[in-house]
Amino acid sequence: MPGHNHATPGTRLNPAWVETALSEINNSPYYLQQSMKIVSLEYGAATAVIEVGRKHLQPHLNVHGGVFSGLIDSAGFWAAFTTAPDGADMTTAEMKLSYLAPAAEGHLICEARIIKAGRTISLAEARVENTEGRLLAHGTVTLMTLSNGGGRKSFGGLAKFVDSVLSEA
Repeated sequence: MPGHNHATPGTRLNPAWVETALSEINNSPYYLQQSMKIVSLEYGAATAVIEVGRKHLQPHLNVHGGVFSGLIDSAGFWAAFTTAPDGADMTTAEMKLSYLAPAAEGHLICEARIIKAGRTISLAEARVENTEGRLLAHGTVTLMTLSNGGGRKSFGGLAKFVDSVLSEA
């Protein structure tokens, strides 16, 4: 529908937006420094992965808790961001997490899903597991939508939602 800028459940993300977003996200300084990648973006969901390296370990040679919180914050943010209107931005307002088991090597996989996509406040839930499916950490991320995203379409000026692409055609 013309003028529609906030998606509803079942909304599909524009594949060109997803491709551009993943490239820009994964090539940003924080993600490069942490060797973190967002590997999947869907409406209301995101998956982040880190291959554990020496830089992720604390003095006892387990993954530092900050790595888990970074994964949960990042995946939760992008899960929520996929539901925000074109031109809006978001910021983390609160994060809670529970460390459930240590990790020392391998891949950490964080899957996040939106619990509530609100006009101003959104809530995402995230789980960090190893490749064997062992739950290592669980958290929630509360995000605030900022309407002052500059009125721009994010990531290369591309429309975020498929229906936006169709309405522009």
